[in-house]
Amino acid sequence: MNVTEPLPAKGEKRVLSDVRAPSRRLYLVVGVVLLSALVWGAYGRWQRDEAAIETQEATLNFLPELRVAIAREQHGPVVLSLPGTVLPFDQARIFARATGYVAERRVDIGSRVRAGDLLLRIAAPDLDHQLSEAQARLSQMRGALDQARAAVEQARSDAALADVTNARTLRLANQGWETKQNADNTRLGLASKLAAVTNAEAGVKVAEANVKAQEATVQRLLQLTEYEKVEAPFNGVITSRNVDNGDLVRADSGGTPLFAVQRDDVVRVQVNVPQSGAVGLQDGLPAKVHVPELPDRTFEGKVARNSEALDAASRTMLAEVDVPNPDGALRSGLYVTVEFGVPRPAPTVVVPAEALLFDGNGLRVAVVDDAGRVHLHNVSVYRDYGTTLELREGLQGGERVALTPPADIAEDQQVKVAAPPPDAKAATK
Repeated sequence: MNVTEPLPAKGEKRVLSDVRAPSRRLYLVVGVVLLSALVWGAYGRWQRDEAAIETQEATLNFLPELRVAIAREQHGPVVLSLPGTVLPFDQARIFARATGYVAERRVDIGSRVRAGDLLLRIAAPDLDHQLSEAQARLSQMRGALDQARAAVEQARSDAALADVTNARTLRLANQGWETKQNADNTRLGLASKLAAVTNAEAGVKVAEANVKAQEATVQRLLQLTEYEKVEAPFNGVITSRNVDNGDLVRADSGGTPLFAVQRDDVVRVQVNVPQSGAVGLQDGLPAKVHVPELPDRTFEGKVARNSEALDAASRTMLAEVDVPNPDGALRSGLYVTVEFGVPRPAPTVVVPAEALLFDGNGLRVAVVDDAGRVHLHNVSVYRDYGTTLELREGLQGGERVALTPPADIAEDQQVKVAAPPPDAKAATK
């Protein structure tokens, strides 16, 4: 029963005679809230403890996952791909051997010629006059030789007559029918005639020598007149032409050549072979030539010759590959790529370049056995192909090597082998 208290009069203080106590519902709500907070905090603490335990167990039981590749043993030849330059098999720069004017030019750059074809004709009147003069002088000298031979015959006849006269006079002088003076005259006359014979014979030799010298002069001029016709030295193509009709050319000037001719039915491809491939490179080794501008064609050739010595500056050996070129597709000066299959001196093992591990212990690779344990092998690199390495020693072939292993990987460490991607599985089938 509620009793209503009267309002206090003006100036009097109100006294509360009855204060209401809090209800139980309020205590219950406060208790539930506090209990929920305690439960939530305990649950969070439990979750954190469980996560810490899981992290600790994962750390203690962690196995690094590594990609692996199979080390391949190589027995076949070493394939070398090297840059090369195409050169003509034969090349000639043709100069003038006769002085004169170009009277006729029959070829131009790009003209196909055969050996002996007339390329150019030179008009050389001075040379022709020299030849005519030399031939006339030769005729004179041959006439002088005939005269000298006739003089020898005359001298021999005079000597024979003097010999008969001397014999007759000497016999008569011994019988007293001829004076000793006449005998001495005939004897000395015979000696004079014999000397004349010797002199005439010497004159014949001089005339013969003059004839031979003049014949050589005529032959030389005849040869020079042959050079008035410039002919192709071999089958090929004209690659350079530096004269035209009416130009003056001089013999043996050593200046600009008249033409340049190249033989291109067979070409030489020059290659500088590095030391790693020069040891096994031999004449007769097959080679393939590729031209970047002709991607659908492969030209077959063979190593024809090599320098047998390495250049001290570049450590390379010059080799030439002869390649048949019947259609002229390979042109002089082209940049090409040449592939050789150099015989391998001994079997080697090839691994990916990312398998190499370099630290304070040197060059090593990590081999993963069937149980998933790591074994570190020291290796030595024979050839570096960029993406792959050819090892000289350290592996036998067939081992599983780890790719990009961590720097702190240790011997006998347990690891997990990562599954290969789907494309790698398809590639291995």
